Amino acid sequence: MAILKLTQAETIIDAALAEGRRKNLALLAVAVLDAGGHLIAFKREDGASFLRFELAYGKAWGALGMGFGTRELAERAVKNPAFVAALSAVSQGRMVPSPGGVLVVGAGAEVLGAVGISGDTGDNDEVCALVGIKAVGLSALPGAKGN
Repeated sequence: MAILKLTQAETIIDAALAEGRRKNLALLAVAVLDAGGHLIAFKREDGASFLRFELAYGKAWGALGMGFGTRELAERAVKNPAFVAALSAVSQGRMVPSPGGVLVVGAGAEVLGAVGISGDTGDNDEVCALVGIKAVGLSALPGAKGN
């Protein structure tokens, strides 16, 4: 069974933050979780809000918990707000239904973990997550599995 390693998590984070600086985005925070939802690594840019950890972690954790990226979770929140409110309640508020939570997938299509980014718009957060995941040669699922 493949696992997401600390060195990979660090590379994902550094590449995602570099993309944010290249695009001149708002200050970012990046969390990388393993397949069990445990934090592997986290960085918050100097000056970024202290709340960014909870948002980045919640995006990654929500993607893992639901089995699809938070872009899909955000779309479902619009279509079925009662369901997402129930998810929020049972997860004790840990799921953040905004783009920027992306599943990390290995060569055998197994989910290795997730990346969550917070700081700019959800769309920009997601772009940085995708760049970070690509930097370690893994695949990303920003929406529903197969999208």
